[in-house]
Amino acid sequence: MNSISMYVNRGMLLASGLLATGIAATILAAPDLFYAGYAIDIGSDVSLANELKAPAGMLLVAGLLMLVGVVRPGYAGTSLAIGSVIYLSYGLSRLLSIAVDGIPHSSLVSAAMLELGLGAACLLSLARLRMNARRTFNAGNREEAA
Repeated sequence: MNSISMYVNRGMLLASGLLATGIAATILAAPDLFYAGYAIDIGSDVSLANELKAPAGMLLVAGLLMLVGVVRPGYAGTSLAIGSVIYLSYGLSRLLSIAVDGIPHSSLVSAAMLELGLGAACLLSLARLRMNARRTFNAGNREEAA
């Protein structure tokens, strides 16, 4: 893998990981504040707060795993795969909800677009990483055969 690809992957993972961990930490620490930005009032509904914090824990772990790929290049593929799955699943689920339930607050539509963009970018970076690894592997096999 060339150094430009390595820096692109690290940048993608840094942005994706920081966003995921930042969102998750905010939801876990101050769900009222976070969801107020989407015009969602949690109020004193303990069950709703609990239901919103549960996936935030998973998002926090996923974000941390994305960040592992920044400092440990050997884990970049796994980290990019996690970023792809997390962001594309959130974005596609929001699109499904828009189709079924209607258009939500504009901030949630923007979140869907951001999630789909990050998920697609992670997926493209993962495909590039795997293609480069395959080329390197095949080149090594040709050298051994010669």
